[in-house]
Amino acid sequence: MDAGRDWKKKNGAAGAAFEQSLREARERREAEMEPETAELAAYRLARRREFEERARRRPFSIRGWLEYARWEESQNDYDRARNVWARAFEVSMSMMDHTVWIEYAEFEMKNISVDSGRLAWLQAVSCVPDVDELWHKSIEMEEKLGNIAGARKVLDRWINRLPRAGEQAWLSYIEFELRYNEIERARSMYNAFVFHHPKASAFIRYACFEMKCGEVERARNVYQRATEKLALVANSALASEAAKEDAALLSLAFAEFEHRATCIHDFANLQVT
Repeated sequence: MDAGRDWKKKNGAAGAAFEQSLREARERREAEMEPETAELAAYRLARRREFEERARRRPFSIRGWLEYARWEESQNDYDRARNVWARAFEVSMSMMDHTVWIEYAEFEMKNISVDSGRLAWLQAVSCVPDVDELWHKSIEMEEKLGNIAGARKVLDRWINRLPRAGEQAWLSYIEFELRYNEIERARSMYNAFVFHHPKASAFIRYACFEMKCGEVERARNVYQRATEKLALVANSALASEAAKEDAALLSLAFAEFEHRATCIHDFANLQVT
């Protein structure tokens, strides 16, 4: 049975419950809204004029826009808050760091809808693709909703970034598959990982994974492939010191693996006799 589908079947209610909790929180905040008295209306009008004047004088002040959006949210006026966010991104999107995107996406999730939150996370990873935390947040949201296929789509986007994804993208995908006991999917990701990042540390991770799965021959095959590949680079006339050190690290790990494998084999034979 596909473990991912099995997880979703067993925990499908979790995603619905998460979405329901967001909806109920919004409804509670709306129910607690104060009736707008003349005095409150005057206060809000004065504050908005202050924020607008600040925005006119310093349109590229991210802090000013954030304070404006947060204030509108505190007044439970989510339409106005969204409008402020939209204006902020329009004039200073290029200056927005990842923490601003996180706050905006969480605002959308909490106050508007799950779908608008999802769109905000996708916009965030498109505009600030080099920040791993944004990718993790987007994946985490899909998992909370029980949308495993959606989480995979985000991970696919991450590893397919050009010119190539960093190591963390691949490792996050592997960890994701292992969370759902998708061993073959994780193995496939490891194969792709070492292809795109042919370093000793990557191959050693892959071999350790196979050992944890009890696949000694698969682990040996990983080391053999790695040895051939890294030795070819290290033995070339133009090899750097880093490449030679990487090959030496792999050789040491391979030797330690063979020693452990021999001990395991001898112990197993002893148990049989």
